[in-house]
Amino acid sequence: MQLVDIGLNLTHQRFDKDREAVLSRARAARVQQMILTGTNVIASKQAANYAARYALDPAHRNILFSTAGVHPHDAGDVSEDYIARLRTLLQRPEVVSVGECGLDYNRHITPRDVQQKIFHEQLLLAAGVQKPLFLHCREAHDDLMRHLSSVPNLPPVIVHCFTGTRGELEDYIAAGYYVGITGWICDERRGTALQQLVKHIPLDRIMLETDAPYLTPRDFPADMDPAPKGGRNEPAFLPHILNAVAKHMDVSAEELAASSTANARRFFGLPTGKNG
Repeated sequence: MQLVDIGLNLTHQRFDKDREAVLSRARAARVQQMILTGTNVIASKQAANYAARYALDPAHRNILFSTAGVHPHDAGDVSEDYIARLRTLLQRPEVVSVGECGLDYNRHITPRDVQQKIFHEQLLLAAGVQKPLFLHCREAHDDLMRHLSSVPNLPPVIVHCFTGTRGELEDYIAAGYYVGITGWICDERRGTALQQLVKHIPLDRIMLETDAPYLTPRDFPADMDPAPKGGRNEPAFLPHILNAVAKHMDVSAEELAASSTANARRFFGLPTGKNG
């Protein structure tokens, strides 16, 4: 059984002291490929550079990839040439997706009109380069769908870290989008709705992710090995998320692993081979 973690923030400072060990633990846990999330131009370049350096070792090829985009929280701080800089990054083979981009009306770190402008510009970029979209949406579903429907020739879309409603999920499935599920489903405080909704996601539309170091599953057993370091999430915990999602979908972990891995490799164009 092989797994793909489609979203983790490996360049986050919480991994600075043990990044290589984190990757070793992930591979030992059968997480064979991982996509590092870019949230602004600088972070996207850091993720791409790290993925490229990691692949210099022949034993590490086809394992790390990255995205390039501007998160809505960073949308108010872009340079005039940010689209050109993202386009340059997206020409690199390790950069497999446009994002993380989207809309967030939950925290309002960036004004809505600015978020929408930067999101729309990235949709146009994705349509031009034809690399798939890695989307963020919090309490902004109607505007998100409006912008998506306004841009022709969009590449495939995944709504990462889905935590929305049944109606929103149905809209995504009807539009042909994919859905990313995280350890949010393991949260007894706020994940109960998601536990009921995942059964409505077709097996050919679901992918799995940790969003590490965030969204650490809250239902770890006391003797969890490896144990979370200071509450930090990491890609080695993806099998735990797999088991939780499979339980609530009423499918076997093996079936979900095969489907989600095949979906991720097809969606992002990930190579398969000795290390993949």
